[in-house]
Amino acid sequence: MDRMTPVPPPAAEVTGDDAPEPVVPEPVVPELVVDGLTVRFAGLTALDEVGFTVAPGSLHALIGPNGAGKSTCFNVLSGVYRATAGSVRFGDAELTSLAPHRIAALGVARTFQNIALSGRLSTAANLMLGRHRLTRTGFLSAGLRLPAGRREERRHRARVREIAEFVGVDEHLDTPAGALPYGVQKRVELARALCLEPRILLLDEPVAGMNGAERRAMAATLRRVRAGLGLSILLVEHDMDMVARLADEVTVLDFGKRIASGPPAAIQRDPEVIRAYLGTSGAAQAVARTAERTAAQAPADPPRGEGEGRPGS
Repeated sequence: MDRMTPVPPPAAEVTGDDAPEPVVPEPVVPELVVDGLTVRFAGLTALDEVGFTVAPGSLHALIGPNGAGKSTCFNVLSGVYRATAGSVRFGDAELTSLAPHRIAALGVARTFQNIALSGRLSTAANLMLGRHRLTRTGFLSAGLRLPAGRREERRHRARVREIAEFVGVDEHLDTPAGALPYGVQKRVELARALCLEPRILLLDEPVAGMNGAERRAMAATLRRVRAGLGLSILLVEHDMDMVARLADEVTVLDFGKRIASGPPAAIQRDPEVIRAYLGTSGAAQAVARTAERTAAQAPADPPRGEGEGRPGS
C-alpha cells in the first residue's frame, strides 16, 4: 500500500446515537513557524531565540549535538514545556499557550526517542489508543455498547488496520507490543502517531538504536508517509546519512542557538556545523558526498536505500 487517504478529525463531537456524521473538509496543512523561541530553567538557557519554519508537506530536520536543545524544542512544540519567550504558530493557532491535548487536537502528533508503547497490550490496542481523541459518540453510548458506539468502534478498527498496512505492521496486530522486535516497535509507535490523523508529525530520533536494515525500512516508511499523506514532518535525528537523503531543510542547533539553516547539501559543508556537530573526521566528508548524490537525483526518482554510516553524537 503506497497511498492512504487522510481522514481529518471531526469538526464537533456527536453524542446522539442516531445523529448523522458531520461532513468534514479535507485538512489543510499549515506552516509551523517558530520565532524567537527561548526557554530558561533556573538561569540556564536551553533555547536562545531559536527560529525556523516547517513548510507545508515538507520534511524538516532539527539536528545538533547532545544538549543542543532539540528535545527542549520538541517539548515546547508539544506543550510539555512552557516557553519563556517567543512564539510557535501552527496556522492561526499559537501553541505556546496551549495544553498538550489541545495541541494534539490541532493535528500535532509526536513520537519519542524511547518507545512509549504499552507492552502488554496488543499492537491493535496500542493503535486504538491513538484514536481516542477522534471519538464522536458519548461515554454512555460506548460503555453500554449501543449501536452508534459499536459502529464507531468498527470504523476506528478498520482505520487502524489500514494504517497498520500502510506502515507495514499489520501482521503484528494481535501480538503484544512488548514481544515485537525493537525496529517493529518503533514502526508501531509511528503508526500510533498516524492514528491521530495528524497534520504534522514530530519524530524524535525514529531510527535510534536500529540496525542498518531497520533504518532503511523506517526511511522507506517515512517516504511513504510523505507521499501518501502529504503531511509535514519535523525530524530530530543523529543519523546524518538519513537526514541528507530525506530532509528538504535542516536547522542546526548548538548550545540552544541556531547556527545554520538550509538544504542538506549546504549544511554538510557549513564550517560551523562541521565544527559543532559533525566533527572534522571523514564522517563529515562522507555525508557531504551523500548529499551530493541525493541532490543529483531527479525528484521523481527518490533514492532507494539508506547508508549505514552514522557519525558519533
